[in-house]
Parts: sequence; C-alpha cells; structure tokens
Amino acid sequence: MQWQDEYKKKLEDIDTAVCRIKSGDDVIVAQCASEPQGCMSRFHIVADKVEDVRVFSVLTLKPYDFYMQPQMKGHFELASWFHAPGSREALKAGTGTVTYVPNMLHRAATDRIHAHSPDVFFGTCTPPDTHGYVSLSLGITYEKDVIEAAKIVVLEVNPRLPRTFGDTQVHVSAVDHFVEHDQEVPTIPSPSPSETDLAIGGHIAELVEDGSTIQLGIGGIPNAAALALREKRNLGVHTEMMVDSMMELYEMGVVTNQCKGLLKGKFVCCFSLGSRKLYDWLDDNVAVQFERGRWVNDPAVIRQNTKMVSVNTCLMVDLTGQVASESIGPTQYSGTGGQSDTAIGSVEGLDGAGKSIIACYSTAKGGKVSTIVPTLPEGTAVTLHRSNVDIVVTEHGIAHLRGRTVRERVRELVAVAHPDFRAELNARAKSLGYA
Repeated sequence: MQWQDEYKKKLEDIDTAVCRIKSGDDVIVAQCASEPQGCMSRFHIVADKVEDVRVFSVLTLKPYDFYMQPQMKGHFELASWFHAPGSREALKAGTGTVTYVPNMLHRAATDRIHAHSPDVFFGTCTPPDTHGYVSLSLGITYEKDVIEAAKIVVLEVNPRLPRTFGDTQVHVSAVDHFVEHDQEVPTIPSPSPSETDLAIGGHIAELVEDGSTIQLGIGGIPNAAALALREKRNLGVHTEMMVDSMMELYEMGVVTNQCKGLLKGKFVCCFSLGSRKLYDWLDDNVAVQFERGRWVNDPAVIRQNTKMVSVNTCLMVDLTGQVASESIGPTQYSGTGGQSDTAIGSVEGLDGAGKSIIACYSTAKGGKVSTIVPTLPEGTAVTLHRSNVDIVVTEHGIAHLRGRTVRERVRELVAVAHPDFRAELNARAKSLGYA
C-alpha cells in the first residue's frame, strides 16, 4: 500500500478518535506547543462511558472539561508531571480530578512505562512529507518513547506546525489513526524583565564565561539573563526547552554553538514553546536538533558539554541549601521538571568547569516574606538536594555553596537574602545550631 492510501485509510474525525478511550486506560498526551487541543477538548464526551481513565500531561495549556468539571471525578483524572494554572485551579477547587506524578524529566516517560504500559497516545504532527514521514515538530521530551510503547497512537495533523530536525520523524505506518485539526500553534508571551530580574540576570552573566554551553528556561529571570549575555562570545545551547531568547542570542552572534563538547554547531533541545516568530525560525532549520528528553536531560550526557551552565529558578532555599522549586508545604505548585537533571549534569561536567545556578527573588508576597528561609515549611518537596546545590543567586548577589559547610552556607545565603530579613535569619541559624 502506498503511504498516501494508508494515510487516508487511517484518517478519522476527532470524536471517533476520542471514543477509542476505554475504562482503566492510561492516556498520555503530548506537552506544551505539541498539545493535541482538538482531541483534549473532546475527552469529556466519553465520560459517561468510561471510568478510571488517567491522562498524563505536562503543563496543560487549557482548562479542559475532562479535569476541570467536578462531575468528571471517577471518570477522568489528570496525572500531571508539571502543574499549570488549570491543574492548580482544579486542585484548589477540590474537584478530585487532578494528581501529581513525581518525576525527573529525563525519566518521566520510561518510569511511567515501567509502572504501566500506555494504552493510548494523543499528539500532534505536521502533514506527511513526500516520503510519508510526519514531524513531531515542537516536542519529543517523552512523546517518541510513548509512541513506540502505546497500544494506540493518534496524531492531530496541523499544517501550522514547523517541520523540525533530529529524532522528530515518524512514518505514517507507525501511527494508528490521524485526525486533521488546523489551529494556531500555542504560543507564550515573553515577559519583559523587571529591575529585579535585570539585577539577577547581571549576576548570572558574571558567572558565564565565553565558550560556555548554556541551559535557560522561560520567564523574567531567564530572559534577563539572556539580555545580560549579549556581550558574551561563542556560547552554545544544550537545553530541554528552546525559547525566543536563544534564537535572539543566535541572531546577535552571541550563540554560535562552535565550542560545544556535543553536537558542535547545533542547538540541542527536546521541546520548544515561545512565539510564532520562533516557530517560523525553527521550520526546516538544520541548526536546531530535537532529541528525546531521556537523552537531552540525562546528567551523563549534560556533563559532556563544554563549560556547561544551567540556570533554574526556585520558590525558596533553606539555610542548609535545600532548594524547593515545586511546592509550598504539601501544596504542589508546579513540578521538578528538568531542574535536577540539568543541575546535577552541570556540576559534574567532565571538564571541571560546569556550573549550576539557582536563581530566585529574595522576597515573595510583595516583600513580606523571605525566600531564604531557616527551614522549609512542613511538607515542602525538596527539588534539588543540598548536596547537589552549587550557586544561588538573588538580586542581592551570588552565594557559592558547593563544598561549603553548613556554617559557611549560612553566611553565603544570609548575604544574598533581603536586608530586612538578615538579622532574623542569623538569629534562627544560631537557634538551629547552624551558626
């Protein structure tokens, strides 16, 4: 059978595809800009026919009915690897339709496949090329692994997705069902950095040498860091998430990818989320290589890069160096994501020049509370173990923690805390026996 005939035979409407979900299924959906929004918007139509369906996702971009509506309890459960506003809202509302999956990004797919083989995968792709291959486009963090393991694979074909290179290609014959869904690709605004962001970004830039390989996320602090890197030379990028700031640094000539220890000349990432301009730039761009998250974020891979610098953000740090980036007390706010992966991989750089930077504002809640705390609130998840913490940056400076004693760490962290809280932190450190 010619691939064109096979494609036509596998083509169906969204509601037919959604009706393939059965009771007890593990359904895994693609993440972020690859989210199959046409199908996910219709999951709820089968609620009266199914029970105990788990839908695994990362950063779900819309508040879909299948988990936002209280009547979905017992029928659907969103099992989130990383919470987004919708899942946080559902948790707060007590719908009983959302749970969290503890994970590290590079093992998210393989760990879940170990626990329960996926039943159905829903993702997105480009139309087939002349050889019958679709591109998974903007994300293969876990998607390619799940496609290979799932019993049923459904892909939404969206002509607005860019065709990307790397391990993103899938032949029509490897997919069970296609649905055609033409929609705007999800974008995310690039926030303008505040004065505090710029101060933190300036400190981060001090730590980045020419020729370094960098990993940045998205948000005010990473954007400010990117702005502060404009005077650097010959930077490379090895990151889980490809964002606008990396494209902009490339266009400025700051990022060349010529000094990298791995895949010289190439951006390396496993997913992308940003502007339409970024997606157009990624289309047919051989300079960007998408690879699976289990390879990109494997600390054993990351450590092979030249002068690897990872920049991650957090919610709070205690005086011994424990980093909390995902929960406040027992309330799950986001997720571990790739923070542990990239932080550990960077500090273990084979060239001995890697750095892991944890950045945060010195205060929260309008300056009422310190983010440098004596101890983490009861129930708070430790995202990065204190033994793996290297550098902490706030707008007030740089704290070097790697290899330091607890007493030395207290001095370093109090020095970058907001001045209004330093006396209290020193007093608490003494009462805890830290100083």
